[in-house]
Amino acid sequence: MKLTSQSFTDGARIPGEFAFCIPADEGHVCLGGNRNPQLSWADVPAGTKSFVLVCHDPDVPSQGDDVNQEGRTVPASLPRVDFFHWVVVDLPAELRAIDAGHFSAEVTPGGKPGPEAALGARHGVNDYTAWFAGDESMKGDYHGYDGPCPPWNDEIVHHYVFTLYALDVARCAVEGRFTGPDVRAAIAGHVLAEAKLTGTYSLNPALAAA
Repeated sequence: MKLTSQSFTDGARIPGEFAFCIPADEGHVCLGGNRNPQLSWADVPAGTKSFVLVCHDPDVPSQGDDVNQEGRTVPASLPRVDFFHWVVVDLPAELRAIDAGHFSAEVTPGGKPGPEAALGARHGVNDYTAWFAGDESMKGDYHGYDGPCPPWNDEIVHHYVFTLYALDVARCAVEGRFTGPDVRAAIAGHVLAEAKLTGTYSLNPALAAA
């Protein structure tokens, strides 16, 4: 199975229209277009009954003490953890593409509703849900896609891994409010094939050319 995008090429930088935040002259960052990127896939295995799509960033700082702090940087040596940006299950077996902006077209303070989503699919909550939990103006359940917004003082470029799974079941065994780890556990033993596409992003001016 092969996963491609008209929005960015594998290993290349994700454009700001698909990011939660973009660089700004004042305040370091401002809100981006936050559109989900276009995705297409081919060479689907026989017996596929549904698809799951997950986007995660494996480069998120494991400690937040230095994140977005003036006069400090997030060191490259800091251990990193996963941050889920998009979790969608029950994409129909006949589907072969998702249009840009179909699931997300802007930043929505407080998050987008779910789990019901377009195309008969269901959205999990992404990790902005926990990130904004203490912010009165932004807190809520962030269902669906919310794009890149890595620390503007991080020493490393972040990678955003879109993984498409072809499943042998029509409905993923998660219910109600679910997360990326919930889905990973639920699809174990049901994956017929998977394909990955990785984009990069940074808000650090020192890494702008990366």
